[in-house]
Amino acid sequence: MSESRHEAMQKETLVEVLRRSGSRTMSLERLEADIAAGAPVNADGTVNAIAYAAWILKGESDDD
Repeated sequence: MSESRHEAMQKETLVEVLRRSGSRTMSLERLEADIAAGAPVNADGTVNAIAYAAWILKGESDDD
């Protein structure tokens, strides 16, 4: 079975999707900071949007 689009998003694409969805604080710099702080990332450097959202909701983001 192939991966869903949300399971392997390029960082830039994820930022664009989140900004178009209404995020006023999302940027590539913030995503990179979140990854450095432990946000989940796939082995190939892409991001699972659902896993990232769950990580934020758990309160792991530096944006608290």
